[in-house]
Amino acid sequence: MYCQECGKKPATLHFTKILNGEKTEFHICESCARERGESIPGSPNSFSIHSLLSGLLDFNAIGNSASALNNAPQQPVRCEECGLTYTQFSKIGRFGCSSCYQAFEGRLDPLLKRVHSSTMHSGKIPKRSGGRIQCRREIERLRRDLHTHIEQEEFESAAKLRDEIRELERKIAEL
Repeated sequence: MYCQECGKKPATLHFTKILNGEKTEFHICESCARERGESIPGSPNSFSIHSLLSGLLDFNAIGNSASALNNAPQQPVRCEECGLTYTQFSKIGRFGCSSCYQAFEGRLDPLLKRVHSSTMHSGKIPKRSGGRIQCRREIERLRRDLHTHIEQEEFESAAKLRDEIRELERKIAEL
């Protein structure tokens, strides 16, 4: 497919614009895209999902409120393993290695709370490797039930739940 603007070069960029419910498709080459002022993926001025998220989440503001109050210059947090700084992470939106999770741990909790509303996983658990997590969830559920039975003065049922909780806690200690 050739460029719809110049008709000479192959179309390498394909845009779909929706304005007022009307869909328009453009198939143009890079040079025509530059002339029109369209952003080209991979170029310095191009749109990046990472830059969108870092702008929406305000990466740099997270964790800096304490230093702003103290007016003390803060040394950049850096991963010992790969050398990535938190500022670099906020720009590219990806970690350099698995050690970055520990290096940036203090700044990740507030970020995860903003994105996911929690820092605890609440999704599905793998059956083969999630035994401890499943036991903890079951204990939490049983404790809620235990509290309800105690409030309703159903002490025999509460005692059974207490025993189940103790058994699960022993099971967790063995895992």
